[in-house]
Amino acid sequence: MIIKSAEFKGCYADFKQLPNENLPEIALVGRSNVGKSSLINKVVNRKNLAKSSSTPGKTRTINYYLLNQAWNMVDLPGYGYAKVSKSEQQKWGRFIEKYLAERTQLKGVIQLLDIRHEPTDNDRLMQEWLLHNEIPILIVATKADKISRGARSKHLAAIRRVLQLPADQSLICFSAENGEGVEEVLNAIEELLKD
Repeated sequence: MIIKSAEFKGCYADFKQLPNENLPEIALVGRSNVGKSSLINKVVNRKNLAKSSSTPGKTRTINYYLLNQAWNMVDLPGYGYAKVSKSEQQKWGRFIEKYLAERTQLKGVIQLLDIRHEPTDNDRLMQEWLLHNEIPILIVATKADKISRGARSKHLAAIRRVLQLPADQSLICFSAENGEGVEEVLNAIEELLKD
């Protein structure tokens, strides 16, 4: 897949506000500061289409990006950020859950994990919830440039072990710094959009 056009479509704080159209959607989930905005920017080859912040927990809305005038990439609020109040976390959780459970345009979810850390309880819960609801998942290990190539297999093995991934499930190493994994992510998205 080649991204020929990409535009920010809007941000939505309420499920009822989401675009009323039939374009397929691929959603991004992951804990706060895992690199969702950086992945979007790298995949579409634009520096600042998605605003990334050094402050975790900044995305409090569902952000839509229209790609190739044909489908939407949907950035969901990050989960598991401790400095946000419990009630705010629960509100985001309900919002994300409603989107994932009820959005008929959703074709699949890209779950981002920081390769440097074992998946958290929230990561595990998200994966289990997606599997239970039979939503196709692509797992991407971000920030791959932050560890040596030699240490990678150990980190990837830890992710596989904690999430109990079958041996045949792909796990893509991704770096927004050097572009590693961009082609694999785009190919995987293309497969998700076909279904």
